[in-house]
Amino acid sequence: MRISVDLDLCQGHGVCESEAPGVFELGRNTTVTILDDRPGESRRPEVEAAIRFCPTSALQITEEE
Repeated sequence: MRISVDLDLCQGHGVCESEAPGVFELGRNTTVTILDDRPGESRRPEVEAAIRFCPTSALQITEEE
């Protein structure tokens, strides 16, 4: 899986960072930074929670083969 963020939608709520610390980090400019855009499958549940609970739907997963 590969994670991406639409920075035009991100408003810096920080939900992603609280759901998946180490994958997402809220920067000083209040937009998210993806620390690991290809996390292992063991992190999928927390990444999916971060995506599901993002108030602006700024995050997405793209499946890679």
